[in-house]
Amino acid sequence: MIENVISGFDLQTIATQLVMICVSILIGTIIGAEREYKNKSAGLRTFILVSFGSCIFTILSIRIGVSNPDRLAANIITGIGFLGAGVIFKDSTKIEGITTATTIWATASLGMSAGAGHIYLALLGTGVVIIILKSLMPLQKLIDSHHKIREYKITTATITEFERCMTLFHEYHLKSLLINEQKSPEGFSRTWQVTGTLKNHDLLVSRLVQDPGILSYQF
Repeated sequence: MIENVISGFDLQTIATQLVMICVSILIGTIIGAEREYKNKSAGLRTFILVSFGSCIFTILSIRIGVSNPDRLAANIITGIGFLGAGVIFKDSTKIEGITTATTIWATASLGMSAGAGHIYLALLGTGVVIIILKSLMPLQKLIDSHHKIREYKITTATITEFERCMTLFHEYHLKSLLINEQKSPEGFSRTWQVTGTLKNHDLLVSRLVQDPGILSYQF
């Protein structure tokens, strides 16, 4: 009986599928290690499972003979979209996790490529993802050094102290846009979107630390 079961398997097909699965795990490991190293909300195990799961779903869709494979692919991407949304979070001044969410989405597509047998495309895509995540950081830092946008939430004891904030913005050649204002038991808080060079942002922070009229600030 066992021999009959074994004879029903195509060893070449099994070997091919194992290669696809191993490649998908390798892809998840490479990308996940980069995210884990930077201590992101989704790390090594998450990316391995995303790539592996996408690969398995793709292999199954091909083996089962789904009449409309692109529909299954669309469902995989939709599901990954919900997973990616889970790593995006917003605090009072900024949104974080968008890069990790899009990396999860890209990793799923690479796992699907491996599951479809396009190993070269999956490996090439992995290289491109790593280049984007790591090698473009100097370019991002260069852009930030000349054009950095931050949101500052500044709390003062009285509302008149905000005039001093506006003076500091002008002093350091920073463009500001008031986006929120509120009153709390601690004092008055305003949130500005401030644009300028990174150097001028750092100078502004140094002044905010020393200013006795500023109760608290965050960016």
